[in-house]
Amino acid sequence: MKRPPSNCRPRHSKLVHLPLAAAIHFACMAPLFAADADQTGSDDQRTQLSTVTVTAQKRSENAQDVPIAIDALSNDKLTEMNVSNFNDYIKMLPNVSTQSFAPGFAQVYMRGVANGSNGNHSGPLPSVGVYLDEQPITTIQGAIDPHIYDIARIEALAGPQGTLYGASSEAGTLRIITNKPDPTAYSAQVRAEVNAVDHGGTGYVVDGFVNIPFSPSTALRVVGWDKREAGYIDNVYGTRTYPVSGITINNSSAAKKNYNDSDTRGARAALKIDLDDTWSITPTVMGQSQSTNGIFAFDPHIGDLKVTHFFPETAEDRWVQSALTVQGKIGNFDIVYSAAHLNRSDHTQSDYTDYSYFYDICCSYGTYLHDSNGNLVDPSQYIQAVDVYRKTSNELRLSSPKEDRFRFTVGAFAQRQSHDIQQRYKINNIAPEISVPGWPDTWWLTKQLRHDDDKAIFGEVSYDITEQLTATAGARFFHAQDSLKGFFGFGDLDYSSTGLGKCADPANPGPPFEGAPCVNLDKSTKISDHVGRANLTYKLTPDKMIYATWSEGFRPGGINRRGTIPPYKADFLTNYEFGWKTEWMDHHLRWNGAIFQEDWKDPQIAYLGLNSLTEIHNAKGSRIRGFESNIAWAATYNLTVSAGIALYHSEITTPYCETVDENGEPTTNCETPQAAKGTQLPITAKQKGDITARYNFAFHGWDSYFQGAAFFEGRRRSELRDLQNSVIGDLPGYGTVDFSVGGKHEKWALDFYMKNAFDNRGQLARYAECEELHCGPQTYIIPVQPRTIGVRVTRDF
Repeated sequence: MKRPPSNCRPRHSKLVHLPLAAAIHFACMAPLFAADADQTGSDDQRTQLSTVTVTAQKRSENAQDVPIAIDALSNDKLTEMNVSNFNDYIKMLPNVSTQSFAPGFAQVYMRGVANGSNGNHSGPLPSVGVYLDEQPITTIQGAIDPHIYDIARIEALAGPQGTLYGASSEAGTLRIITNKPDPTAYSAQVRAEVNAVDHGGTGYVVDGFVNIPFSPSTALRVVGWDKREAGYIDNVYGTRTYPVSGITINNSSAAKKNYNDSDTRGARAALKIDLDDTWSITPTVMGQSQSTNGIFAFDPHIGDLKVTHFFPETAEDRWVQSALTVQGKIGNFDIVYSAAHLNRSDHTQSDYTDYSYFYDICCSYGTYLHDSNGNLVDPSQYIQAVDVYRKTSNELRLSSPKEDRFRFTVGAFAQRQSHDIQQRYKINNIAPEISVPGWPDTWWLTKQLRHDDDKAIFGEVSYDITEQLTATAGARFFHAQDSLKGFFGFGDLDYSSTGLGKCADPANPGPPFEGAPCVNLDKSTKISDHVGRANLTYKLTPDKMIYATWSEGFRPGGINRRGTIPPYKADFLTNYEFGWKTEWMDHHLRWNGAIFQEDWKDPQIAYLGLNSLTEIHNAKGSRIRGFESNIAWAATYNLTVSAGIALYHSEITTPYCETVDENGEPTTNCETPQAAKGTQLPITAKQKGDITARYNFAFHGWDSYFQGAAFFEGRRRSELRDLQNSVIGDLPGYGTVDFSVGGKHEKWALDFYMKNAFDNRGQLARYAECEELHCGPQTYIIPVQPRTIGVRVTRDF
């Protein structure tokens, strides 16, 4: 019995978008071929593309000089695109896909390395690492989702980043880089925004920052935000009759229009102290509280943007991250120490009546549920959960001068993360003898503590063989350990396969575990191994570079809480890539791209199994082949066009059988495989892309603009397993369009925007509350947010 996601077709293919996107993409490239033939007389009519500085290789560099496929969204770009949260910027990254069940609970994937994980507490570690500045912020059920404001840039590093970023950066890394305190000048800003969602309510955002220099060597930067996001899902009145007991329930107490509203408040404070010309320390504290009602999905059987749920559904997500960065020099060598501690606490309540209803149909579930007098009770379930996360990380690294012909970066890393899990599956008024002892009305209890520890040393060296040719090699040696301990299961002894029946002595269970009757699961796994990276980079000209890379990423294995299922193994990703980074027409046209193949060994596959318990198994192998490209073109002084596209072919390369041999290796020879050889991996489309055009002009003393942006994503599988995917259905392709217009005059700015202008009901995810073969008939769809119109006023100081 798993905790469901907090909220989790037309037949024609959206491939029709692909020729158009490709045509636009290559139309932007047309001037490239004449770039050197005629550049005279035009430079004064255009503005050059700005340089983006990144720290992807643990040192500050021009993004065009880094031989990694990087999408970098600058502060200006984030503001121009009206980005305020995770979903806003993910759609701008063609190589990133996601399952976003609710704010703060998104599962992130890159380059098609996707297993369809539901983000359950006993699921695998993420395959994409998410960082806030120097510190990892990824938790098992999704990375925290800080409000995107006063952010220097967001970096998306595609492909394995195992050597410099370690576990959970197997397929790539997302980095959110905040603006730092500036001792050289005072600055401040405040913004206010109101917005309205079609079919829903109204919201607002108020945010601002102040940068205060105390001296030429000390400054404080404080940022704050208050945001209300309007709901657009209606919980409409309905009834449900259970077949075994004949009991009928209704949701009159829970029905509500615009069910899924959300309130977010947070702040960040950073202090920068320059001890001298070479050493500085920057302590930072950032925290956020987000209160969410309802779910972000609708039931197509009920209607567009409508559900019928019977219990209140809420989520309280609170987190605080404390971080410290120390930077300095020892001789000519740069040294950086970073430490962080993340506290996150989630309190949620979820409707789980679908499980009750469909298991009543298939298995006469309601016959077991009675009160103290033996009378059958309403079998409806709901879940009350408390999840507490702790993550502490430390990294120390040393880098030689980046100007040297031979240069290196070496370091050590240690991370410890814990997840304190408490989930009560409750049925009101059930008898004490079938409740978990000490937990009234609790039919099932999960009370466990999970630890994931990781230690590593890493290094990378580069050598300029010639002025044009550079070779780089790196490695990471790591030790990872995962453990899961505690109680899970029923309180009824008739269910002896788990719960109280698995205690050493059910009549006298012994020492309790954090209030639970006993410890009926206590297992751990560990692994020591290494991954590597090698790269050759060739500078054709100062503005044009090609590179070839071999790189590896990894993700540790872990424990399946169902005792009959063995632990799952670590999986490894090997990447072979050829890429290019070029600028043309005196920095007015930028064209970057990469082609690659990634071999995924022993991929971890997570899903709901028997009785809707999460299971993780290893397949034998998968392969992803892809092409990625992005272009930015300063077409005239007024007009800038940018476009990105990602094309993938991902598949499992052997049948997936869900079993292992006597050596613990995944088997590939079975009569009816769960997924046939050649099955497309889930979640990631074969094509995803975007195009943006921005036109700047002067209007009555205002620096004004008009901007249009289009985004598309192709058809995707919801599940790897063939039968379950046929029940729950594919995710159809879709496209959305955003518009914005505005201007700036002196210290004031005014912006109007329209997101999803044509109100497309694109599907971000499909899910069922319990195992698809039981609950699949009631499939939920998480849509793109309906058309949203907003106006924002900004004042600089």
